[in-house]
Amino acid sequence: MAPRASVPIVSRPSLGSGLPSIAPSGPEILHEGWVLKKRRKKMQGFARRYFTLYKTGLLSYSFEPGQAVRDHISLHHAAISTAPGRKDIHIDSDTATFHIKCLSTEEFDQWMTAFRRFITLGSEARRSASARVIGIPGNKSGPILEEMGSSLVELESAIIALQETLVSKAQKSQSLNRKGEKERVKDHSKEGSSVFGLFKKCTHSVHVDPHPDQPSPHVQRLYSILETLKSQHSSLKPAYGHVHLDGNPPVHGSPLPSTEEEEESPELAINKFSTPLTRRSNRASVATTVSDSVNEWFDALEDGPQEFIMDVESPQDGAGIEQQPSQIQTNDSHSTVDDGSSIDTDMEDDRKTAQNHPERTDLPPLHVGDEGSLFAILKKNVGKDLSTITFPVSFNEPLTLLQRAAEETEYYDLINQAAQSNDSTERMCYVAAFAVSGYAHTRHRSGRKGFNPMLAETFEDARMKFIAEKVCHNPLEMAYHAEGANWELSATSSGRTKFWGKSLEIIPLGTTRLKVGEDIFEWKKPSSFMRNIMVGTKYLEHCGDLTIDNIRDGSRCVLEFKQTGYWGASNVVSGTVCLENGTVACQLEGKWDDQISQMLDTSHFRVLWRMHPFPKNTHEYYGFTSFGITLNEITSDIAGKLPPTDSRYRPDVRALENGDLDTAEGEKLRVEEVQRERRRRGEDRTPRWFKQVGGEWVYVGGYWEARQRGWKGEGIQPLW
Repeated sequence: MAPRASVPIVSRPSLGSGLPSIAPSGPEILHEGWVLKKRRKKMQGFARRYFTLYKTGLLSYSFEPGQAVRDHISLHHAAISTAPGRKDIHIDSDTATFHIKCLSTEEFDQWMTAFRRFITLGSEARRSASARVIGIPGNKSGPILEEMGSSLVELESAIIALQETLVSKAQKSQSLNRKGEKERVKDHSKEGSSVFGLFKKCTHSVHVDPHPDQPSPHVQRLYSILETLKSQHSSLKPAYGHVHLDGNPPVHGSPLPSTEEEEESPELAINKFSTPLTRRSNRASVATTVSDSVNEWFDALEDGPQEFIMDVESPQDGAGIEQQPSQIQTNDSHSTVDDGSSIDTDMEDDRKTAQNHPERTDLPPLHVGDEGSLFAILKKNVGKDLSTITFPVSFNEPLTLLQRAAEETEYYDLINQAAQSNDSTERMCYVAAFAVSGYAHTRHRSGRKGFNPMLAETFEDARMKFIAEKVCHNPLEMAYHAEGANWELSATSSGRTKFWGKSLEIIPLGTTRLKVGEDIFEWKKPSSFMRNIMVGTKYLEHCGDLTIDNIRDGSRCVLEFKQTGYWGASNVVSGTVCLENGTVACQLEGKWDDQISQMLDTSHFRVLWRMHPFPKNTHEYYGFTSFGITLNEITSDIAGKLPPTDSRYRPDVRALENGDLDTAEGEKLRVEEVQRERRRRGEDRTPRWFKQVGGEWVYVGGYWEARQRGWKGEGIQPLW
């Protein structure tokens, strides 16, 4: 079937019953046609879909014209990105991201012309909003209340129009009923003389509303709700009508009660606002402040449709860049297990000491400052891989990406339980719980990034014999290995990040491999999105399927990280464990930031994993978990045993942890320049503990043995 050309149509009946509330009867269509849409799952390419753009700003698509709507987004709060000379269009809204490709240049121009109508409307709305708040940078509520008033007027007009339509239909129906009644009376008079009316047809009386002008109960209910909304709107006006210009605006807290882990002293409550919080107030009840700067307020006014032009990079771009990449967000790993490696029994004493040593429960100072205007940097790099962009140190948290990789193994005891189980299904369930638990630490970590490691930089954690090393500079790759009784975990952590206008997409690459006894489990992680980059509360959302395969017996577990809807629960994960023949062995349910349970029957569950509570003042400590707070600490049991390449010795990370922002910025630039100088001299470091076999990085062993010898004869040189 040949692709159908895009043709503007004035109106058309509803697309179907898939989303009746979204596509009402007879919506006016601005533009429609066939385009290629990128599938949601990785490596599946593009598929032909029929897109429809309504004059209301709603963009939806279906498999065929007239079929049910598969998904939709609103252009009123979307960022639209294109690249010169290409036919790709990237539409990033608050809820989803569409990547579409037009079939011809003509169709590309037609679609962009239609999209720009809403971009123009958004610009006018922002200018209007700017005019309303000139000289009143702290009053954000005025424009919102004004828009609420306009919406109420439109709602009232719609109800009145609905009532008039119902009255008109009722009058027409009453006229038809009267005509029918006359005909029935005439027929009755004719039949009255025949056999005394014993065999006449029974007539059913039709109720006629004697007062068609009276509103129906449903309309009366709408009027009642409208009056309630008007009353609430009127009561809000005096509460937000005045503006605080004394430099001390009030702090508005969440209406929900605080949770146990968020109870705090009043003097700390005001200092917590610079840390990005989670999306939903029912997840974390945290107060927010309206003490925004003028620049932040006018940035917020840009929460409307916008257009970005992406730079087209040539394939060789970045191949010879000497500038040290400052960050790449990684959530995935890939490597093989070294079959020749074995557990060093001499390390058991060190592991027990590390477990019994009292660890800190907070960081030295509260973090200073905020992460700055992330959007101001990202808007210049729409569609680019952000690993080559240098960010100021104010965007960092006092951990390196090697230490963040260690955070994914916090719940390694789940692997111990899997190793102790003899049931293959139960073992798979524990492995699935471990895979999901690796996301738990990201719950409050949407605003800052870890420091990019130097080449050959390392990090260890004796609790699970974890060793990580940066093995490649461009592209950035880190390999890590951990082991315990009867299990080994090995992976390479790498990925790409791209900014689409309103969301930052984190694309993990590679495969994680876990060997438990004779079983070898492999899985790949789904993409993650940082939402509300421009305005609003930033939050992380992990979407897609995580598939765990048991190479030995062919069993499989498919975990679905569900996209958060506006009204539904957030961070939901559900999955099934299937045997080799496809039979469902069990089902899993839960949340990646709460717990995972195995469904025994419709009313009974067995909890496999439950997240540890966050520290009391987690938002003052970069959103770290209790485990994360300990990662950069040099305790007495490891002092003098770490190699000089360990991340704990990074001077810039230590300075940021101590709250010295200026020293951290200077040390970060110095450390990066030292690495560039080594590269210019041809003396760049090479990986010490991992080697590349094919396309994978494999742990070669020897780290813990060299540690026991005090690094004698190893010739390990500092990196900074």
